[in-house]
Amino acid sequence: MTTATLTQPNSEPTRARALLSTADFRLIREALSSHARTTDDAKELGKIAALHHRLGSYT
Repeated sequence: MTTATLTQPNSEPTRARALLSTADFRLIREALSSHARTTDDAKELGKIAALHHRLGSYT
């Protein structure tokens, strides 16, 4: 139970803060791109590409 729930039982709980910023997503995508350029493993490249694509939807 949150403090907001205890003090105001009829109101909505406060929204959770974001864990990562837009800048964080850009940095992670750049790191993935760099890693993809140095990897020869096809399975690893597929995983990297999928994650890179999912992270792109947040920027």
